[in-house]
Amino acid sequence: MVASVQRAMAITPKLNRLEYGDADAIRALFGELIGAELDERFSLIPPFYTTGGENIRIGRNVFINQNCTMYDLGGIEIGDDVLIGPNVSLITSGHPIEPEERREGVTAAPITIGRNVWIAAGVTVIGGVSIGDNSVVAAGSVVTRDVPPNSLVGGNPARLIRAIGEDRSAAP
Repeated sequence: MVASVQRAMAITPKLNRLEYGDADAIRALFGELIGAELDERFSLIPPFYTTGGENIRIGRNVFINQNCTMYDLGGIEIGDDVLIGPNVSLITSGHPIEPEERREGVTAAPITIGRNVWIAAGVTVIGGVSIGDNSVVAAGSVVTRDVPPNSLVGGNPARLIRAIGEDRSAAP
């Protein structure tokens, strides 16, 4: 884990010095960070922060706005056509709840973001959560539980507001 963090700390300052207009360089450096080639429609506005990077998987046509943080120890999978707003935090790691266990190690669980999801500004998503296809997470929300497909969720903790799209069966 230490080597992974050191590697990310060497790459992210270079990424964060790039200007938004330098899309090809951003895409190449972000691809190096996550260890995968990105499609030409990937877009990121720096700055960006991560613990390691190699546990992040990005689909096609993904947009990540500025000041996004991805603690990826548990793994982060982002589907195609996803929009991630500014100041979003995807946090897959943490510490045990019990005081005597907190300094003994780190806990981690994956985050999965489905296809065509919009995560609005200032959202925090906690490890172990899946966000279903076509869903929207309202600005400022804290997502601690799975989000069904075709849903609008919001609040802290995020709760179902209503279904969206043609499938309104998830409505409260």
